[in-house]
Amino acid sequence: MSDIGIYARVSTADQDPQRQLDELRESVEDSYDDPEIHAYADIISGTDTGRGEEYQRLREDIESDVLDVVVVHELSRLSRLGAGEIHEFLEFCLTNETGVRDLEVGLEISLDDDLVDRAVSQLIAGVMGDLARVEHKQKLRRIQSGIDAAQAAGQWTGRPPAGFAVEGGYLQINADEFLTVRRALERVELGSTYAEAADGTPIAESTLRNLHDDRRNLYFHAEAEDGRLQAAVEELEPLPELEVPTEHDLPDEDIRAIVRDEIGRLQQ
Repeated sequence: MSDIGIYARVSTADQDPQRQLDELRESVEDSYDDPEIHAYADIISGTDTGRGEEYQRLREDIESDVLDVVVVHELSRLSRLGAGEIHEFLEFCLTNETGVRDLEVGLEISLDDDLVDRAVSQLIAGVMGDLARVEHKQKLRRIQSGIDAAQAAGQWTGRPPAGFAVEGGYLQINADEFLTVRRALERVELGSTYAEAADGTPIAESTLRNLHDDRRNLYFHAEAEDGRLQAAVEELEPLPELEVPTEHDLPDEDIRAIVRDEIGRLQQ
């Protein structure tokens, strides 16, 4: 009986590594007699150069002499964990008397190979890694180019600010959320702490602090340096500055009255 490690890696939480694992498991069961299969799977962003927890566990099991062979769908996946990772991984496996198989191109490096065969296999694996890195960089450039083009056309490409939604690629005001943010910011202007102002709202204290520091004029005056935000709020009338009292102990009913007046002005 052989102990076989299968390793899968996907780039986002929306992808499921199970498909890769199932294909690897099927191949292993067809190729080995009564194999003991050890599965490892990571979800790592394509821009992340770190090693995943499961990849680290795989290496630990290789070093502990748990595995006879490691089977992967594509060795090029490993190269995205850092330059030279394929070469280093192969050396690591062979040093620890563990073979390696790549199902995509049928590459197999076995402990039974002579030194020449191993050297050729490692050379092929290194070229695969170089090609994978070039492809990855090109993909990132294409993605960035698409983002730049969308932004140039006035579209919003990231997460919308609080109080806004993205419809058809463009920012639209979410009236309820916008007013909730404004009410919380008004409480800050009237002397409440960020924690007090955020209490009872879906807005995190840290988010409220950032909005007050960076986008105060957007919520109080419908003014923004970003043209996409400005276009989304252009139908709003600029709002006057709040007159912050010198004593921050206004009764709650007075605060509510001020907020109601300002909300009414915004909704006109």
